[in-house]
Amino acid sequence: MNQICVIGAGTMGRGIAYLGAINGLEVTINDISQEALEQAKTYIEQTMHKSTEKGFISKERVEDYLSNLTYTEDLDKAVDQVDFVIEAVFENMELKINMFRQLDELCDNYTILATNTSTMSPTEIAASTSRPDQCIAMHFFNPVHKMKLIELIKGLDTSQETVEKAQELGRIMGKETVEVNEFPGFVTSRMNCLIGNEAMNMLMEGVASVEDIDKAMKLGLNHPMGPLELADLVGLDSRLRNMEYLHATLGEKYRPSPLLTKYVKSGRKGRKSGHGFYDYY
Repeated sequence: MNQICVIGAGTMGRGIAYLGAINGLEVTINDISQEALEQAKTYIEQTMHKSTEKGFISKERVEDYLSNLTYTEDLDKAVDQVDFVIEAVFENMELKINMFRQLDELCDNYTILATNTSTMSPTEIAASTSRPDQCIAMHFFNPVHKMKLIELIKGLDTSQETVEKAQELGRIMGKETVEVNEFPGFVTSRMNCLIGNEAMNMLMEGVASVEDIDKAMKLGLNHPMGPLELADLVGLDSRLRNMEYLHATLGEKYRPSPLLTKYVKSGRKGRKSGHGFYDYY
C-alpha cells in the first residue's frame, strides 16, 4: 500500500494528506475548488516547515515529502490506480452517498473506500456502491498530525480484510486504531458530544464562565482541552450537525443545546470564523 487519494481539501482532508505524505505515501488531494486546493497546499507547506523548526521532521526530507503530494480537481485522475480513497467532504449524508457512487464507478476493483465521518453510518454510505465489503469509516481527529487515534467503524458488510487494510494504513501513518461496530456516534463522538453539550447548557444556565468550565475539566478531570475550547476547534456548525444527527438517531438526551443553535445562527462557528466561545482575532 503506497498510493492513496484524499477527497476534500478542507481541515480534515489536508491534515490526512499531510500525515500520509510525511509517512512516505504518495497522496493525491482532490477537491472541486481550486482555491481550496491552493489553501491546502499552503497549509501543508507551512505545517511542514513548522515541524522542521520544532525538530519533528528533518529539513533534508521536506522536498521528498512535498513531492509525495499531488493536487487536482479531476476526480477521475485523482483515483486512478490508488490503493485507498479517504473521503473527507462536508458532513452530509446525501453528499457522501453521491461521492461514494462516483468513486465506485471510477476506482479499480481492489480500491478500498473509506469515509472520514464522526457520526454517520458507513453501512448506509456503502450501500450506494457495488463493493460494500470494501467500505469502512475511518474517523480521524483534528489536528490530524497530532492526535494519536483513528476509529475504524465497520459497516454491516465490511469484510475483515478491509478492516485489516485500514489497520495497516493506520500503522503506516503512525496511528493507533480501535475497531468499532457501527452505532450512531461510534465511541468518541457519542461521549464527546454529550460532554460538550452539557458544558454549553451549564454556560447558558450561568453555572460558570467559559474559562472556568474548561479549566475545571482540564485540571479536575485531566482533559487535555476544555469542552468549549474543543467545540470551537471542531467548528460549532459541525458540532451542531453532529448533535442533530445523534438527536435524530439516539434520542432526547442528544438534543442540541439552545446556546449552540443560537451561536451557529449568529455566525459564531469557532476558530474558523474568528469567534465562538472564545475570540480568535
